[in-house]
Amino acid sequence: MLIGLTGGIGSGKSFAASLFRDLGARVIDADILCRELVLPNRPAWKEIVEKFGSDILQEDQRLDRKKLSALIFSDPSKKQMLEAILHPMVFEEERRRYQRILEGDAGAVVIVDAAMLIESGNHKNMDKVIVIRSGLEDQIERVVKRNGWSREQVIERMNSQMSVDEKLLHADFVIENDGDLENLRNNVSTIYKALSETAKS
Repeated sequence: MLIGLTGGIGSGKSFAASLFRDLGARVIDADILCRELVLPNRPAWKEIVEKFGSDILQEDQRLDRKKLSALIFSDPSKKQMLEAILHPMVFEEERRRYQRILEGDAGAVVIVDAAMLIESGNHKNMDKVIVIRSGLEDQIERVVKRNGWSREQVIERMNSQMSVDEKLLHADFVIENDGDLENLRNNVSTIYKALSETAKS
């Protein structure tokens, strides 16, 4: 089974993915795929440089992620341009890796950890979708601690993203991450057991 896991910034999505991995799920991290696809001279890198210019490159020819992020955050048309380049390539690589996993284990539960799962339309390629939801203050606190952003920067970023209520419309499973680690582990374990049984059958 191919399962999409998503949630808002600071919701605890990647930590939940690590809990699924501990239970035996195979995890494909969409963010890591993106980073690999934009390495110098990879097809996505070439297309991005062609569209955005060499000003977005660092001295070592890698993309200046901060500069690119600021650029697309301030201009929705540039954000769409970047997504049109990256999303199809990410989807293709996810599918390739999924097929490779299935060749070795036909009953595998494969989790795609992706912040933009629903916005990109990739949820339509999944067998099931899991959305992780967390309290607003918990989300803000996690991102401030992790990224070193100000509270205002976090809220601004949240407001630019799809709301969790919209994401929940596409959810087959919802994980409530209220800060209680034991509760989170139990939620993940219950969902993994159900998915595992379905995959094996």
